[in-house]
This record gives sequence, C-alpha cells and structure tokens, in this order.
Amino acid sequence: MGKKGKKEKKGRGAEKTAAKMEKKASKRSRKEEEDLEALIAHFQTLDAKKTQVTETPCPPPSPRLNASLSVHPEKDELILFGGEYFNGQKTFVYNDLYVYNTRKNTWTSVDIPGPPPRRCAHQAVVVPQGGGQLWVFGGEFASPDGEQFYHYRDLWVLHLATRTWEQVRSTGGPSGRSGHRMVAWKRQLVLFGGFHESTRDYIYYNDVYTFSLDSFTWSKLSPAGPGPTPRSGCLMTVTPQGSIAIYGGYSKQRVKKDVDRGTQHSDMFLLKSEGGEGKWVWTRINPSGIKPTPRSGFSVAVAPNQQTLLFGGVCDEEEEESLDGMFFNDLYFFDATRNRWFAGQLKGPKAEKKKRRRGKAEECGAGSEQEPGPAGAPEPVEVVKEVVTEDGTVVTIKQVLMSPGPGGRPPPEAEDEAEDGASEPGCPSAEPCPRSSAMLAVRHGLLYVYGGMFEAGDRQVTLSDLHCLDLHKMDAWKTLVDMDPETQEWLEESDSEEDSSSSEGAAAGDEDSGGDEDSGGDEAGEPRPCDPVLQVCS
Repeated sequence: MGKKGKKEKKGRGAEKTAAKMEKKASKRSRKEEEDLEALIAHFQTLDAKKTQVTETPCPPPSPRLNASLSVHPEKDELILFGGEYFNGQKTFVYNDLYVYNTRKNTWTSVDIPGPPPRRCAHQAVVVPQGGGQLWVFGGEFASPDGEQFYHYRDLWVLHLATRTWEQVRSTGGPSGRSGHRMVAWKRQLVLFGGFHESTRDYIYYNDVYTFSLDSFTWSKLSPAGPGPTPRSGCLMTVTPQGSIAIYGGYSKQRVKKDVDRGTQHSDMFLLKSEGGEGKWVWTRINPSGIKPTPRSGFSVAVAPNQQTLLFGGVCDEEEEESLDGMFFNDLYFFDATRNRWFAGQLKGPKAEKKKRRRGKAEECGAGSEQEPGPAGAPEPVEVVKEVVTEDGTVVTIKQVLMSPGPGGRPPPEAEDEAEDGASEPGCPSAEPCPRSSAMLAVRHGLLYVYGGMFEAGDRQVTLSDLHCLDLHKMDAWKTLVDMDPETQEWLEESDSEEDSSSSEGAAAGDEDSGGDEDSGGDEAGEPRPCDPVLQVCS
C-alpha cells in the first residue's frame, strides 16, 4: 500500500508540475501579445499624426514580400499595401501604401490619415462599389526579433475615390489569422483558412466565412460534403461558373516534442452555393492536364480569359533538424471551364532559349531533351529531386541551372534576348528569377510580378524588382524595375545586437514611411507558411 500510495502521489505531482508549466506558458504568451499590442499602439500613435492625404512621386518601393498588390477597378493603377522585410538581424512590417501607374511606369507614395496597423500576409480584395474599394482583412505583425507574432482579426476598407481608410467593426467574424485567402463573390467577401501561431503553439484553419457588402455583417458557413483539411497559403479563385476553387496550400503538424512536419497540399476542391441562403457544398475535383508540381509560397492572379494563373513558389524537403527547398519561376494556368491545368509556355524561338534557362519543374516521366547550346557556352547543371505528394505519388522535380557566361556575364542567348525584347531603353527582356511569396496582378492582359524572396545559403534575399508579361502574346518577360540582390543590406547575427533588437527595431520602424531604407519584414528562423526557406537563386 505504501508503494502504491507513493506512485499515486508521484503521478499527482507530475500533473501539478505540468499544469504549472502550462499556466506559465499561457501567461508568457499573454505577456508577449500584450507587448506586441503596446508596440502596435505606439506605431498607431505615430500614424495618428498624419492629418491630410499626401501623394508624393517616389522611386520603386523597398524590397518586401507578403504584401498585397491589387488592381484599381477604374484606373490603370496597381495598389501595393504592407509587407515585410528581414535584414539578418531585425524584422520590419509595413502599412505604407504605393500606387503604380502601369501606363507611365511611375510610383507614388500615398500617405492617408488613420491607416490600418502594420501587417503582412493579409488579404486585400478590390470591389467596384463607390468608385472602387480595397478591403483588407487580418494578417500579422512581428516583433523586431522575429520571435513573437500578433495576428489581426480586423477588417478595413480603403475608399479609392476619396483616399480615406475606414475600419469596419462587425461581430461574428473570423479569429485572428494570417495566410488565409479571400475573394469577392457577388456582393460578398468569402474567406477561407489561414493559421495562427504563437511561441507556444499553432493552429491551422479550414473554416469559411462570408461578409456582406450590403449589410456589413459576418456569417460563418457550414458547407456540406468533405472539404479541404486546414491549411494556409492556398489558391482561392472564383470560377466562371460561380463556384469557388481551392487548390494546394501548406500546413504543419507536431509529430513529436519540438518536431513538426510540414505538408505541401496538392488537392483541389470546389465550394458551391446551392441556391438556398447559406447553403454551400464542398466537392473534391481532380483536374486533368499538366498540374503544378508540389510547392508552397506560390502566387496567384486571374488571367483575362478567367483562367487562374499560378506563379513560382518553393518545394520543401524537411528533415528533423533542417529544411531544404527548390524554388520556381514557372507559370501554370487552371481552366475551370475545361477542368484542366496546363503549363504556361513562352512562344517562338526565344521561348525555347528561355525554357533552357528557366529550368522549370517537370512532372514525373515528362522528360525533355536540351538543345545544344552555342559553342563555348557553359554546360547547364541539372538538379533532380523526388517528392512524395499527399496521396503517396512520387514526383520527380528537375531544375536546370545555367551557369553565367565568361566574366560573370549572362549566357549569349540572354544578352540577345535582352537586346531584341526591349521595348524601350533600360527595359531589357529578362524573366524573374525563381522566388516565393511574390506579389501578382493582371491589368489589361499584362501580368505584373513584384518582389518576393529566395534564400542564398543562410541569407534571405528579399526582392524589389518588377517584371511584366503580355498574357495574350506570351512572348517574353520585360523587366520594368531591376534589382541587384548583392546590393541588399544583410547583417550577421550577434548576441549583443540581438539583445537590443527590440528597441532598435521599433525605432527603425518609426521612420519607414518612405520605405526606401526600412523595408518590412515579418519572420526569421523556423520556416512558416508565409516565409518558406529557399536555396540560392542562380
């Protein structure tokens, strides 16, 4: 009896210890959130000093990823909001607003009183009502050391005609999250998925909410049928038939203590309204054609023919202590009318040269022969990896990396393309390098790709270049804003600098309204759905 009593007492002691640790962790998590709320409030106090709208012509915005790039419904303008940046020691998050004139190829910085707090990995949707409205929901804010995260659950609208921000307060909406997706459907906003993460835990969502643009009220849907598992960073688009398509995404789960396993989803679903109010149904579909290879961090836009295009991303291979990735700059199109995927191929002889340089991913068994290069040209290096998809299918990914020409110059064919494809001086034809978390927009049949990131060794390179592709011609990329990644600031970590990063990061963030020096960043360290780790871009 004595031994048994000791065992029971020991068991109760262990439970009490676990409960105390859980209580401390919960208290620490609340304290971290309060600290971030105080920092956010500090930035909002600074923003409150803005009393009038100012529009200032400016250079292109600073490097960033996980911002939003939206098309003005009436004007030849793209609207860039928020984003993040990491310089090796500190993370920065933005709430600045830029307007890009697609006809003039000019940028304007727009300061508007009372903007939303700084954020990245949010969602922005444009609707034509009232001269155009930009609706923004959720997203996240990171501490300067990139270790703590605050997830927003607020809803904002930018009235484009009057250049005014307004926070729309309505109960019953989604919980705080980032990496979610949102589309305009009829006179509603429809939101799906996302994730919430703290230093203690994380959770992924597969819930669906609608927001009425007439009554300004949230509703949570309960669709029938088997739907997508919880995920973030997926493709979400409205089909010509009026359904909502969901493809791919990323999630992770804990396999044992301090060990997580990420999943790059490759399944696809349709969400359909069944006529009755609030009655929706999930249906799993399996489109034919050339499907995208497994990846996360891809970007999405809608082409002129109502096809949905997918650009870039990264394919991760995770081990217990490391994560390795291969990144892309290829294009895929989803035709909902034909329920078919197909790869975007550039046309003409120049396109064949680009295909060799691009090194796009091929599906398993879809081999292609490389044409012989010009005399004396360096041999390409082929990297081959096998990836197991959700359903157990083994996909072989091939990436051909072209070596630079003599003296670090690009191969001769690249120089020829730059000369032949340029429509004006200073705008050479050059495809975007592989990247993830870039911003995409389509205006008048032209696809614009801005920013994003890749990783070179231990260094994260955040981009600020801008590229354009005519989706009607599909002939050649045109570089509108170039960038040399080697010119980007990168600071190595040090203990003393880390200790002071919070105060210094906050101070640096105070002065980033111009966006030229203080780029926005959100996270460092462990890869997360909106910040995948990549390898060096060649």
